[in-house]
Amino acid sequence: MITNEFYSQANHGPFQTYDLGNFTLEDGGTLRGCQLAYATHGKLNKKKDNAILIPSWFSGTSKIFEQAYIGAGRALDPEKYFIICVNQIGNGLSSSPHNTAGPGGMGAFPKVRIGDDVRAQHQLVTEHFGIAELALVVGGSMGAQQTYEWAVRYPPMVKRAAAICGTAKNTDHDFLYTQTLMDAITSDPGWNKGYYASNADVREGLQRHGRLWGVMGFSTEFYKQEVWRGLGFSSVDDMLVNFLDFYFTAMDPNSLLTQAWKWQRGDVSRHTGGDLKKALGRITAKTFVMPIDEDMFFPPRDCKAEQKMIKGSEFRLLKSPCGHLVVTGIDPNFLAQVDEHLKELLAIAV
Repeated sequence: MITNEFYSQANHGPFQTYDLGNFTLEDGGTLRGCQLAYATHGKLNKKKDNAILIPSWFSGTSKIFEQAYIGAGRALDPEKYFIICVNQIGNGLSSSPHNTAGPGGMGAFPKVRIGDDVRAQHQLVTEHFGIAELALVVGGSMGAQQTYEWAVRYPPMVKRAAAICGTAKNTDHDFLYTQTLMDAITSDPGWNKGYYASNADVREGLQRHGRLWGVMGFSTEFYKQEVWRGLGFSSVDDMLVNFLDFYFTAMDPNSLLTQAWKWQRGDVSRHTGGDLKKALGRITAKTFVMPIDEDMFFPPRDCKAEQKMIKGSEFRLLKSPCGHLVVTGIDPNFLAQVDEHLKELLAIAV
């Protein structure tokens, strides 16, 4: 167990934690005294039917939703809705390798799946808040994986679902790419099989990890159009050092590895013996599938193929030259598109 100030209340708060108790994981491990970190915005109404759940994406926390997606007059309006931003297990705020005491922390942290996250979130929503239905579950990237898992695992509870730049079943290509992200970290001798004294010991691995995000997280158009200039950078190198290096080298290596492992294995067809069509056929939520046109992780054609398997769903293409990392809120036009589609989805009677 080590301290990492990156995951502090000062950087990512305010957030609260919910004690899940001894939480048994799908792959057989147990997280003792498992903590689920979350932040809420708005008030739950008397009927308890105005709740929206937003699960976190890879490396992200509940703070980014507050900063980029939630606000008065927007689709995710805290004056209308009770918005729960929940941090996936292993993301640094919820129970994670670096903040778990005892022999089950650090390099021995157990394997966690998307299904574990959703079961934990379900416990938070139902037992802590007493909520029986969710007006909307919406998430981007790994948050989309959790959104699909929610809609398949708890269909009567999810009234609407919006999967932004993510798939219900990860592809072989994406699995392999994610492995390179993991190998970039574990190939650093400082990682020491997950037992390091500080994230600084793994700086070179974290830097390599971030540079790989520079390859696939941003699109070819992002570089061709020099979109980085509009973000305040003077050159590509300036962006790599002062954005990607700065961002990833502050993080906990084991946390990133925990999230990447579950990202690789996101697959709702685990519920139906590998039959994806049957799994997606369970969804009763009004669903918008919302890929990004220049996304190199989850290309629109992959998302479209899944959308066709979801009854009554709609395909809503989001456009931005930035690629996958636009989900972090760096393109105001992208955010306006998301708002427009989510407002329309929330206006549909279900």
